[in-house]
Amino acid sequence: MKASLLARRDVKELLLSHPNLELLISKLESKKIKGILSKELISEITNEINSEKELVEIGRTIAPIKPREISPAPRPHGLEHYDISLFETNANEIDNEIEVLFEITGNSITEGRKEDINSFFNNRFQRISAMIRQQGLPNRPISISKLIQERRSRSGYNTSSTIIGMVNDPKHTKNGHFTFVLEDDGAETDCICYKDKENPNPIIKTGLMQDDVIAVTGSFVDDRDTFRVDEFHRPPLKRHHKKSSEIGISVAFLSDIHVGSKTFLEAQWMKMVEWFHNDPLAKTIKYLVLSGDVVDGVGIYPNQDKELAIKDFYKQYSKFAELLELLPEWVECILLPGNHDVVRPAEPQPALDPEIQSDFNSTTFVGNPCSFKLHGVDILSYHGKSIDDFVSMPEVSYAHPVEAMKEMLRRRHLAPTWGKKTPLSPEPEDNLIIGKIPDIFVTGHVHGHNCSDFKGTTLICSSTWQDQTSYQRMLGFQPQPCILTVINLKTHASASIPFA
Repeated sequence: MKASLLARRDVKELLLSHPNLELLISKLESKKIKGILSKELISEITNEINSEKELVEIGRTIAPIKPREISPAPRPHGLEHYDISLFETNANEIDNEIEVLFEITGNSITEGRKEDINSFFNNRFQRISAMIRQQGLPNRPISISKLIQERRSRSGYNTSSTIIGMVNDPKHTKNGHFTFVLEDDGAETDCICYKDKENPNPIIKTGLMQDDVIAVTGSFVDDRDTFRVDEFHRPPLKRHHKKSSEIGISVAFLSDIHVGSKTFLEAQWMKMVEWFHNDPLAKTIKYLVLSGDVVDGVGIYPNQDKELAIKDFYKQYSKFAELLELLPEWVECILLPGNHDVVRPAEPQPALDPEIQSDFNSTTFVGNPCSFKLHGVDILSYHGKSIDDFVSMPEVSYAHPVEAMKEMLRRRHLAPTWGKKTPLSPEPEDNLIIGKIPDIFVTGHVHGHNCSDFKGTTLICSSTWQDQTSYQRMLGFQPQPCILTVINLKTHASASIPFA
């Protein structure tokens, strides 16, 4: 009666047997429903209540809402393939041996002029062209201008010419063919690779990216000005033979910590700290590589302030420095920036500002990307922003970012496309070329996790330490948080330790 609801005889038993009558009435009041109650209306509201209850029950909470006592990691070591007996000594008895091969800090000299952009692309073209020529080509490459001048003599199925150029406007046609424009420093020509069901060309399936440098072999057909491509040639990618450390020592990998965000998983970080101090495997870890986005930053995307627990980026870095201090003193951190960090967004990015660095101990600050050696093992660490461009390829997705890393190695470039989602700095030299195949190649950015082998190189997608964000929830993307990847530099055995 207080809710202005009238119950007739036919619904009396239904109401008396209802499991939560007060909630039913409250729900009816919130919907401003008054008058006579029917069986159909009661059933409808009851189903709605049950649906809401199910959603609450199946909801996934990684981090606890309230502080709780941190339990130890699920198991002390216990990885049969990661043999502790192979380590002659603990990491705290071994000196640091870090040799930085390349990073941009202090060496960026671009002024952003047209001349710098021309130099940037000319350097890329020359260096990757030289790699392609090394593998041996069906014909001696000629310039595109010479190809066009001699078009008549280079037409027909019985002729064959090879040209090297930079890709522009790659796309698939409605008929399943693949077209693009290939240009060098003197001219350009339209190219087409026809779909062939009996002998499909892999490029038809994977496609190319804007500004890729490739060589193609083919000929002109009939009287058209389009060059028919029969073969594609990329830089050689033979099976790589890893170098190994002479001593048993391990390196661990993390990325995308996002300290300052409300979704930073601090409880799981404390669990990892406890593991570092007690597990036998942890005592073999000398280095921790942090591949960018260690803080959530400020003003990175619209309305970010609503999702921040710490709204000052200096305080975010101070908090992260405190968290690193909890790790054992023998662990040396190698930290490079990402797109959430307080550096320029254009890649390659310099290391964090010295004022920020002053809060940290036992940390080596480098730029993004960075090529370095640990006890003789070559490591290439890149935050991975260009994965946002690589996902346009059919074989690559955010759920399988390691496929993007394979494509980077195939084209020997970390971020080939200019003017899309990855901002590039037009330095006189293209510093994003992969000149030497690394023993370990690591990225982050996409909050996934993977550790696998590709033609002899260990590929690592570093795990995040952030729970699902509202943006990821909108996209239906579930991250793989709180997984520490550990590599034995002597045997290259790997271990993935979960803390979620």
